Amino acid sequence: MHNHLQPINLFEYEQLAKEHLSQMALDYYSSGAWDEITLRENRAAFERLKLRPRMLVDVSDRNLTTSILGQPLDLPLLIAPMAFQCLAHPDGEVATATAAASAGVGMILSTLSNKTIEEVAAVQQNFPNTLQWFQLYIHKDRGLTRALVERADNAGYKALCLTVDAPFLGQRERDKRNEFSLPPGLHAANLATISGLDISHAQGESGLFTYFAQQLNPALTWKDLAWLQSICPLPLVIKGILRGDDAVRAVECGVQAIVVSNHGGRQLDGAIASLEALTEIVAAVDGKAEVLLDGGIRRGTDILKALALGAKAVLIGRPILWGLAVAGKAGVSHILSLLQTELSLAMALSGCAQLQDIDPSLVKY
Repeated sequence: MHNHLQPINLFEYEQLAKEHLSQMALDYYSSGAWDEITLRENRAAFERLKLRPRMLVDVSDRNLTTSILGQPLDLPLLIAPMAFQCLAHPDGEVATATAAASAGVGMILSTLSNKTIEEVAAVQQNFPNTLQWFQLYIHKDRGLTRALVERADNAGYKALCLTVDAPFLGQRERDKRNEFSLPPGLHAANLATISGLDISHAQGESGLFTYFAQQLNPALTWKDLAWLQSICPLPLVIKGILRGDDAVRAVECGVQAIVVSNHGGRQLDGAIASLEALTEIVAAVDGKAEVLLDGGIRRGTDILKALALGAKAVLIGRPILWGLAVAGKAGVSHILSLLQTELSLAMALSGCAQLQDIDPSLVKY
């Protein structure tokens, strides 16, 4: 990439990515459910929240390091679990994981990845202390679920991240219109052993929708968390909580971290913005689990605002795909470095030399 053409923020990457993606892939990555109200609200919530910076603090050195479930991170950032990353670039999740590891941020691998659990775990050979989690969907077939969990554990993933906001797939109308399917040569790599599983053309519906309807278990309840913990020693993280009472329940069930998330506006449209759900959940959890926030992070100031409201770290999703589409691993690395630079400057301008200095007094509704 010639330097004068290199994007200087995440929004420019989003624009550029449109030239590198098929319409079907772009719509799949960028769409929200129904009227996309929640998708827009995730961003709007950050724009409404204003900062109250402190002056005359020594900010000559900034420390952005933290730890999540005891794992050190160079930045309070993890890459959200996102399916089918080879739609953006042939290296897919392996490129994303490599960029994450070299930047010292976390990576959560989707159950529905185009690269296998083991291929992505191999990145740990060069980066032994990297934070990799495995995102799990619990399938109707308990044996399949158990096999996925055991593979993740054996491969060295540090936690299981159970998505709880998708008993059924939200209706993304752009995918319905496109009859979304994986192009020839791409498949759900972790599920390749399931006979008859084909996330390709299903008449009049997205292939993904058909997969969810057939495979995922909508009867899942809190008591199933005990089963999951009984088959796997890894810490359990749950993703998709938007209420304080659910967060309390999660802690009672032994969950060690909670991701406040509305699935990027892709599930229940009209659901509360993640940022607006955060304060209630942080209060409800009361330090008994780590709280992370997902949805709408596009700037260093967004990360600052989320941390000020009590998140320990944030997850970033779509912009990673834009970086991947534009320039593969180098694009993802650049996205992460832009966020690091922006967060560092936002902290300096707010009078915060380290993450511990970021407190609720920095924000005003």
